[in-house]
Amino acid sequence: MKYPVIDARISPEGRLDVLSKVEVNKLLDTSQGGLYDIFRNCSLAVLNCGGFLDDGKELLERYPLFDIRVIQQERGIKLEVSGAPAGAFVDGNMIKGINEHLFAVLRDVIYVNDEINNNPQFDLDRSDGITDAVFHILRNADIFNPQANPNLVICWGGHSIKRKEYEYTKEVGHEMGLRGLDICTGCGPGAMKGPMKGAALGHAKQRIDHGRYIGITEPGIIAAESPNPIVNDLVILPDIEKRLEAFVRIGHAFVVFPGGAGTAEEILFLLGILLHPDNKHIPFPLILTGPDSAKAYFTEINQFIADTLGIDAQQRYKIIIGDPSQVAHEISAGIEQVRAFRCAKSDAFYFNWLLKIEKQFQEPFEASHKNMNNLALHKDQPSHTLAANLRRAFSGIVAGSVKDDGIRAIEKHGNFELCGDREIMQSMDTLLASFVAQQRMKLPGKRYKPCYHIVK
Repeated sequence: MKYPVIDARISPEGRLDVLSKVEVNKLLDTSQGGLYDIFRNCSLAVLNCGGFLDDGKELLERYPLFDIRVIQQERGIKLEVSGAPAGAFVDGNMIKGINEHLFAVLRDVIYVNDEINNNPQFDLDRSDGITDAVFHILRNADIFNPQANPNLVICWGGHSIKRKEYEYTKEVGHEMGLRGLDICTGCGPGAMKGPMKGAALGHAKQRIDHGRYIGITEPGIIAAESPNPIVNDLVILPDIEKRLEAFVRIGHAFVVFPGGAGTAEEILFLLGILLHPDNKHIPFPLILTGPDSAKAYFTEINQFIADTLGIDAQQRYKIIIGDPSQVAHEISAGIEQVRAFRCAKSDAFYFNWLLKIEKQFQEPFEASHKNMNNLALHKDQPSHTLAANLRRAFSGIVAGSVKDDGIRAIEKHGNFELCGDREIMQSMDTLLASFVAQQRMKLPGKRYKPCYHIVK
């Protein structure tokens, strides 16, 4: 099947309009792979805004002739695209929001390559060095607002949820918008778009014209979760671990909607951090919520957490079913506690420096067959360490299901094998089976083919 495409030359919309010759040459050098490939693939994902596709490999194959080049001129730069998805244009002109996202990709790809990678200022072998790098990437993207009171809610959840669940995310977002809360998500469709859409309406009713809808993503997942059009601040972190740390550093409260393996990964990442003894007394509002149809999903998640991490982990969150107003009320009250705590500790409102995040949550995990098989999935370790390893297991399942490299690895070598304590593996098998039964592992209408095998 052929998909309509357009060739165009685009000027920046106030995001990044000057590059050095060295930077331009790196982006033009296709022989080096790396930087050019990251820039091209992320750009294609941005141009696919609104395209209902959750397969990074399929997106790249759908537009095989897509290319993007940096054109340096006397008054700055332009981007020349060829074979671009036609949906990114109206009457031959690129949609303004997509234009902004495209130059945000350029900004972040260039900054990470030039200022973070191989820079002795950032010791990425140390936990504090990784945190410092995340801080600088976010600051370069102008995400921080030091003058604002805490009001940023991180919303997580699936990108291919059912219609009723999507409408529920909008209702929750609307209630939070009415309370003046801003929204940050993974920037894609589904539970990442709904809260922003609802909050935008709530902001409009309250005549709030400076609402923030922040989208945080990374090169490996962006093709499967193209940025939705409501996002007005897009940031591309280098990998999933830095992306997750960015969420927990800038967020003041968390709302988790129904999802699949990716949402389970996010929950485990967050719980693993909160279970660290140094974080015991840090207020951290966390609510799992959905409509009545999502009750079974959260029942399974809650049981899995009980089986693996125990009651201490369960006490770090609340489950609210079918009550958007109550969710927003609890979040607002929780943020007041966060504000009081940070004032007492003289911690910044815009970046949670006090939160302890160990390196096991920060190191990029390569979802190879060997690494998946060698994960320590047993209870003979601290609960926060077990959470880190469980997070990696779900991260690998996400990679094998929707990421280009992961899908190709499964096609070449077969399914990942996961093994560990019998009780843990049985609980994981039950949880994943419930995701499949509820059609939470792939877009509705597509038959899910597992990329994993659990050894009990």
